[in-house]
Amino acid sequence: YKRHLSTTSNSQTPNSTMAKTKELSKDTRNKIVDLHQAGKTESAIARALKMKHGWVFQHDNDPKHTARATKEWLRKKHFKVLEWPSQSPDLNPIENLWRELKMRVAQRQPQNITALEEICMEEWAKLPATRRIYSTTTHVPAELGKIMDGETFEKSRLYQLDKSNFGFWSGLYSETEGTLILLLGGIPFLWKISGSLTGRLGLGPEYEISQSLVFLMLATLFSAITGLPWSLYSTFVIEEKHGFNQQTLGFFLKDALKKFVVTQCILLPVTSLLLYIIKIGGDYFFIYAWLFTLIVSLVLVTIYADYIAPLFDKFTPLLEGELKTEIESMAKSIDFPLTKIYVVEGSKRSSHSNAYFYGFFKNKRIVLFDTLLEDYSPLNKKNDGEPATEQDKSEETGDETKLQSKHKKQGCSNPEVLAVLGHELGHWKLGHTVKNIIISQLNSFLCFFLFATLIGRKELFVAFGFHDNQPTLIGLLIIFQFIFSPYNELLTFCLTVLSRRFEFQADAFARAMGRSNELCSALIKINKDNLGFPVADWLFSMWHYSHPPLLERLRAIKDTKKQD
Repeated sequence: YKRHLSTTSNSQTPNSTMAKTKELSKDTRNKIVDLHQAGKTESAIARALKMKHGWVFQHDNDPKHTARATKEWLRKKHFKVLEWPSQSPDLNPIENLWRELKMRVAQRQPQNITALEEICMEEWAKLPATRRIYSTTTHVPAELGKIMDGETFEKSRLYQLDKSNFGFWSGLYSETEGTLILLLGGIPFLWKISGSLTGRLGLGPEYEISQSLVFLMLATLFSAITGLPWSLYSTFVIEEKHGFNQQTLGFFLKDALKKFVVTQCILLPVTSLLLYIIKIGGDYFFIYAWLFTLIVSLVLVTIYADYIAPLFDKFTPLLEGELKTEIESMAKSIDFPLTKIYVVEGSKRSSHSNAYFYGFFKNKRIVLFDTLLEDYSPLNKKNDGEPATEQDKSEETGDETKLQSKHKKQGCSNPEVLAVLGHELGHWKLGHTVKNIIISQLNSFLCFFLFATLIGRKELFVAFGFHDNQPTLIGLLIIFQFIFSPYNELLTFCLTVLSRRFEFQADAFARAMGRSNELCSALIKINKDNLGFPVADWLFSMWHYSHPPLLERLRAIKDTKKQD
């Protein structure tokens, strides 16, 4: 009786998932029992506890609660009892959380009451906020009732719960691996192996850059191998389970190998030049190093979509038609220097959707994922029963991809695509891209300046197991990855806050173009297609989400419309 005592507003019903229940404290429950034993009535108890009018007593259908004696006692005491359907624990979402907490506590096997209380508090603190949200929010909130059906809501909840679990365990492994590498001297050990390999080629310790490149290649190879099982699980278990994966194992492995090779082809030459600049740059090497990385980043941004991305995905020009004409007209209306519009065949890899633009100065290009376009998505063609093209057939019979039909019709209509592009072009028109580049380069300059200040400190190298030498690459690794770690966390949070602000501004820009209704519709469709969970813990969201959750964006668009 005492364990289940709770109060709830009488304006709520058992079927309302938004019902606000408040479990009473232990002292309050004991006080209620004492007052009843003293013969006090319900109204007298309410006055004694300073409770408001209209409170309702709720308990489940445990046999002792439904016994005749219990019912008669409650009737005599004039309790208003909330009716509770049988076999309905899901009406109280908190039960999901209690189940997980009980499992965690049971695994630690507390031996006494004191240990039980301590373990309960410890395990409660360990439960991530997102998992509490995904576990306890099991029904569509009233605010989403008109835009999201229960089936989609449940799918998105389970998908995000699986991703949250995966993120927890993969993150725990990553932290454990990094800690063991530091404690067991993994970095100096790998440096010695690199030296022995270059020594076999007749290159002594004076060839530090060559040894650094071997070290870098071995380190990235180790990272790729240890990360492969996690990537396989994410793709072929989680993404496959929820209908997003479109890859076969052969395609995945070939793609991973290709990524590794391309990464080495870019990383090794850039690193060797950077180390050389640091070596010969003198007292102001940090300025030259910063300028070099600035040039490299601008070049990579310029050539990525034209020369690097096509190595992994197929880019084709958007066909002539109404959509292309309207996109060009929209770009012209805001003086966006559009030169080309591409459709990328993202459906060969995943059914997630996206859109972006790239390029500098008067050479801007727009890229649309085929999964974003209702008329292009191969999933829609298969679902609608349209005959596949010869190209589709050849791709399906090969060992490259496997198109699935697990989703309903996917993608956005042309007006919705234009609204999405209005949002993306808003980032350009409002200067968000330039601002991000400036912030990034200021941060890069600051980091190189601090690196120049710290690189001469021998104690940093000694702390990481380098007693006899101070390799420049190791200095970069120690300072940028470990010393700057607290600063990087704070910077990431600030950039996340800024990114969310930019997203709201870009939404407002699309609304100002007269596309608010289409943007809301597109956001809802994209959220459904990607199984995004619309409910988020505000603190977790503020720290981790660079894009505001769906509900926040819809509210902001509607509020702006009201102001207009």
